Amino acid sequence: MKSRLIGITLSFAAVIIIITVCFSVSNQSSNPQDIQAEQIIAANEIEQLTQMGRVEESAKKAAQLQQAIRKEVKKDSRNEQVIFLCIISLIFLCSVFLYIYFAILRPFDKMKIFAEKIAQGNFEIPLNYERSNYFGEFTWAFDSMRREITKARSCEREAVANNKTIIATLSHDIKTPISSIRAYAEGLEANLDGTHEKRMKYLSVIMRKCDEVSRLTNDLFLHSLSDLDKLKISMEKLELTALIENTVKEIAAEQDDIHFQTPNFTVWVDADCNRLIQATENLINNARKYAKSDIDISMACLDDIAEIRFRDYGNGIPDEDMPFIFDKFYRGKNCGREQGSGLGLYIVKYVVEKMGGKVLLHNYRDGLEAVIQLPIKTSKNISV
Repeated sequence: MKSRLIGITLSFAAVIIIITVCFSVSNQSSNPQDIQAEQIIAANEIEQLTQMGRVEESAKKAAQLQQAIRKEVKKDSRNEQVIFLCIISLIFLCSVFLYIYFAILRPFDKMKIFAEKIAQGNFEIPLNYERSNYFGEFTWAFDSMRREITKARSCEREAVANNKTIIATLSHDIKTPISSIRAYAEGLEANLDGTHEKRMKYLSVIMRKCDEVSRLTNDLFLHSLSDLDKLKISMEKLELTALIENTVKEIAAEQDDIHFQTPNFTVWVDADCNRLIQATENLINNARKYAKSDIDISMACLDDIAEIRFRDYGNGIPDEDMPFIFDKFYRGKNCGREQGSGLGLYIVKYVVEKMGGKVLLHNYRDGLEAVIQLPIKTSKNISV
């Protein structure tokens, strides 16, 4: 389009120049040297007539010469005017071309290049627009479309990443009840259920763990079909002391390495029962896997905060790993050859924060303490 406009402009310029030349040539039909010779001859003739005393003829010849000179002057003036108009016309033509180029062609070329980049999938290149040109509003709309597409793609990538994280998180949580089922099944295989009551207890725990696996697999199925960026948290008012005590007793039945200090108070909080049990089991299993020591679990009330404390006596977490230990898929440098996905603490922090609480870690010389903090709704001391 730009080459076509240049060709049209040059054609108009050529026409203007040709018309100017033709007009100038038509005004200069006589040779200037011949005209000058005729004027010299006429002047000599006037001079001779004057010397001969023929004044009247001399005056007529002088008037004719003067009239001829005026005609030539007018012709020169017309030629100058034509050349001036030609120059003005060319300047105007160039001005129109430059205006069309900068106001229409150049913005159009920018949009063409921008459209090619968008077609190639490059949505990061910005399009600078000016509302003063003819394509200003259209360019603004085009750039807005680019930003919306970029935002949509970013949300899509984030949704895919979150979906993968949720699937990995749920897969990790499934391992915990499966480990319990295996432990109790091995106990049954080794005939550790000496009494009918103990056997029924083992079977009851296995059934509850199977139900827990079923719930987690349902979550896994739901999140594999959607782009939800969070696990479902069902908040309810529950008594924290009894929940933690029952959960710890159930887990402690597998081994004798957990020591729970029963608190002398009851405390009510808003939380998701299943998710809180998951967080508790994750912290206990982490301590068993990496600390390989006894685990002391206690509870405390600080003003309007309820705390659940998990204390082990292993090697703790290196200081350089502490800022990143809650990041998903991050594993500390001292994890050794223990298998893991780096999701345990990430899951705990995620679910506890969704319930309005916090997770704290404290390194000691002889181990690590993990603390879950939840806001208290009501509490009551129990007299002993």
